[in-house]
Amino acid sequence: MSVFTKIISGELPSHKIAENEDFIAFLDIDPLVMGHVLVVPKTETDKIFDLPGKYLAGMLVFAQPIAKAIEKSFDCKRCGVSVIGIEVPHCHMHLVPINSANDLNFTRPKLKVSDEELEKTKQKIISNL
Repeated sequence: MSVFTKIISGELPSHKIAENEDFIAFLDIDPLVMGHVLVVPKTETDKIFDLPGKYLAGMLVFAQPIAKAIEKSFDCKRCGVSVIGIEVPHCHMHLVPINSANDLNFTRPKLKVSDEELEKTKQKIISNL
């Protein structure tokens, strides 16, 4: 069982941004930048292209209003999207406020942020949904 499955089931806490019957979105607790959100299908599949078509297409539709809220919430040129899938064996999409391609460089050190900072970030994004 992946850490994301434990978040989906409520076994582990998260800073949830949005949820429906197929997907959940929550803040990355080790973000590249503030506003870094993970979009995760509720079906536990390791590789994104192994998802059934319904989930693959639905993931972008679910992410769209969240990406627009991120762009309204942070000083950025756009919301970048990345799918890497190495760190957790449960497919997921990263939504990251970016100003350059380097802002999606996952080899950079991650931010260390408090639960309070994450909660403020969560509320900022939700207020723009």
